[in-house]
Amino acid sequence: MEKTTSIRSRVNPALKRQVDGVLTELGLNISEAITIFFRQIVLQRGLPFEVKMPPPNRPTRKAMQDAEKGRGVRYSSTREMFKDLKS
Repeated sequence: MEKTTSIRSRVNPALKRQVDGVLTELGLNISEAITIFFRQIVLQRGLPFEVKMPPPNRPTRKAMQDAEKGRGVRYSSTREMFKDLKS
């Protein structure tokens, strides 16, 4: 049998319960799932899925568009901007 090593990780208990439920339906335990995940990282030479930020929400998109077009409030310093944000 192959030698093994232990991995310790802290995760949200509710998330762990959800993962346990899904893996049980698949006939896997967490150790087996982690091993599959690690093997895929080696095979793919990176994460085996795309990792990206969610798209910005509507107000953020509008603010970005306004900034690109030179519209909106301009500040001469960050101090001025933070002072304005507090008011």
